[in-house]
Amino acid sequence: MKSTIAIAAVLATGLLGIMIWKTPETIIEDVQSQDSNSAGAFLDVFEPELSSNAQIGKQGYEIKCAACHGANAAGQDGLAPPLVHIIYEPNHHGDEAFQRAAAIGVRAHHWPFGDMPPVEGVTRGDVTMIIAYIRELQRANGIN
Repeated sequence: MKSTIAIAAVLATGLLGIMIWKTPETIIEDVQSQDSNSAGAFLDVFEPELSSNAQIGKQGYEIKCAACHGANAAGQDGLAPPLVHIIYEPNHHGDEAFQRAAAIGVRAHHWPFGDMPPVEGVTRGDVTMIIAYIRELQRANGIN
């Protein structure tokens, strides 16, 4: 009897997980429902007063990342995802994930934009500053 109850509980938990699990399509729909007034951007991103490292990172971001990921890491519809998004919170995509994405690229796995190529001409130090900028934007916008 106890094993039947345990099996039923596991099955119910799994079914609940399937019902609430978000697919990339539903994530995109959620982000697009927060649409911004900026042309092509997914989100309105509040930019706080930045630390000196984040200010340096913002400059690097604008040179190497903004063409795809948009101003203030808000993403660009049809081109690249927002980095100020719960998917990129530190507990899900740690700093090393950003380092690896810049160095070797990344295969598409959360969004239907296709693979991200490596970013030419950035060092680990450059990416560290860019990460400081992105993390400060995330925190200012409720992503910890």
